[in-house]
Amino acid sequence: MAAPVSASAATSGAMSGAAPAGGLTELRSRTELRELLGEPHPVVIDKVHDRLTGEDTDILARSPFCLLATSGAGGSCDVSPRGDAPGFTHVVDAGALALPDRPGNRRGDSLHNVLDNPHAGLLYLVPGSRDVLRINGRARILTDAPFFDAMSDTGRRPALALLVEIDEIYRHCAQSLHRSRLWDPA
Repeated sequence: MAAPVSASAATSGAMSGAAPAGGLTELRSRTELRELLGEPHPVVIDKVHDRLTGEDTDILARSPFCLLATSGAGGSCDVSPRGDAPGFTHVVDAGALALPDRPGNRRGDSLHNVLDNPHAGLLYLVPGSRDVLRINGRARILTDAPFFDAMSDTGRRPALALLVEIDEIYRHCAQSLHRSRLWDPA
């Protein structure tokens, strides 16, 4: 059974066995989580791969937008939107891709995180489509590479790019897009 958490423990990260203030009950074990979720269908497990397929590169070619998730050495997280014309992500080969760094707010939160922790997650969306492509891998920041010219935008070559060496890829379940009616103009 899930352990109760007090409201102050929930905000401070401390655990309490006392009755929860505010009625919070926290799940704290993988076994308990699996009992609640059930076992994933084998097709969900089998769709994970580590090399880009034709379907994957088709989604990348149509996608003008992705979310980049990174985490710093201390665990601080950042999810940053990245976008440009469809196909802005450069496919280096079946095991790597590169995202050009376009001018923005100059905070560089994701880039700072990558310097501390190379693990990165990408989630690609295609407007109007139920296609969701999830890519996890290890990122490096590049200041130059032979493919930088191919990532030029209106004649402007990027000063930086994020090279992601792929660990796993899969097409994500699109139920959240369906339930949220994300692409419904109403």
